[in-house]
Amino acid sequence: SWVNKFMWLVVKYKNNELQILKNSLVKKLGEKPIFFIPKIKYQQYYKNKLKTYEKNILENYLLCYHHKFSSPSLISNLKYIKGLQYFLKNFTYNQREIVQFISYCKKYQDTNGYLNQDFFNFQKIKQGKFLSGPFTNWMFEVIENQKEKLKVLIGNITTIISKKTYYLYRSV
Repeated sequence: SWVNKFMWLVVKYKNNELQILKNSLVKKLGEKPIFFIPKIKYQQYYKNKLKTYEKNILENYLLCYHHKFSSPSLISNLKYIKGLQYFLKNFTYNQREIVQFISYCKKYQDTNGYLNQDFFNFQKIKQGKFLSGPFTNWMFEVIENQKEKLKVLIGNITTIISKKTYYLYRSV
């Protein structure tokens, strides 16, 4: 069946134990699985300096593929590996959606694998929050949503943001 052709797990890992989990999976499977972790690169002021950070948009979740994941007994065996919090249940029924989500993410990745602003573009955005750039963590209100740009209000300042900007923002 189609489900057995692709076998992606949705994995929740313990805080700060991503590398431990990856190593545990390699050790148990005998080879490295494919990991997919969609992330963004953003900037934030820290002690008056603009620092660059990266963030997993799925928080403590990752998508993991291995041909052996079609074996229910193996999945049952993996439940207690180091770094793992749990596997999302019913992953076998959601393979098509998982693959579609990965394809959608890959469509909006830059050459370094980070998601670009097009991933976050919302047709009906009313309010947002900057994730990078000089207005990091500032909220804004959309006055006008045009095809290539947003006219926004930041505090009491009106400005225009190009939708092709390098600054990331999200809807709130």
